[in-house]
Amino acid sequence: MKSVVITGSTRGIGKGLAENFLKRGCHVTLSGRSQAAVDEVCEQLRSTYGKDKVTGKSCEITCVEDLQGLWDHARQTFGMVDIWINNAGISIERKPLDEQSPDDLMRIVNTNLGGLLLANKVVLAAMKAQGFGHMWNMEGFGSTGQMSIGMVPYGATKRAVHYVNLALQKEVKNTNVQVSRLSPGIVVTDLLVGDYDLASPEWQKTKKILNILGDKVETVTPFLVDGVLASKKSGDTVAWLTTGKAFRRFLTAAFNKRDLFAEYEAECIPAAD
Repeated sequence: MKSVVITGSTRGIGKGLAENFLKRGCHVTLSGRSQAAVDEVCEQLRSTYGKDKVTGKSCEITCVEDLQGLWDHARQTFGMVDIWINNAGISIERKPLDEQSPDDLMRIVNTNLGGLLLANKVVLAAMKAQGFGHMWNMEGFGSTGQMSIGMVPYGATKRAVHYVNLALQKEVKNTNVQVSRLSPGIVVTDLLVGDYDLASPEWQKTKKILNILGDKVETVTPFLVDGVLASKKSGDTVAWLTTGKAFRRFLTAAFNKRDLFAEYEAECIPAAD
């Protein structure tokens, strides 16, 4: 029975991962910036999966003390940490780099890259001391070179995460610790939708592509969890949206009409009189 820690797991992909690990019998430690949010989600999941299966602790991933505290809490509660998933991250408004605020630029770099480096530093040291463990770092748009207008800050941080994954695999090579990468593809979450103005004409063009390539949390996260649990070695990649899958979706797009964003648009766009 695996013990799993997931950063940024009070909503979106992180929460979906937590639910699916629990469905497969794992112990799960949740985290998020707000202890109130962590407690709320813990109670939701305990009502379904049992009080002894779920715990949680608030964690600001740019704070070494918080990261160490999260590790200590998970280990004290469940005796060990088999799997740690660095899922926490942010995005900022999609617009050209010269229009971004310096504060937003530093915030996304400090969180998506700085926080990830600190988490790996703390947890890999703890896993080496423990004698085992598997670290998974979440990649995203930009990790393998994708580019889009307005995505320079986010894409740059995820490209750096890809480098971190490859470099750390070399550093842990002769240890009992593994480092691997998760790639969820385009998942419809508040984080994704928040990057766009849903009332703009540009959104209608973007939405067509996202409806072809995107998926909901409940579709993607079971696949990711099964891949993580099946992994036995460092350097594995569990990727949902492969090049082949994307190509097939474009070929069949005319026959598969989907609207993944209807509920978001209903909330954001006033109904016509």
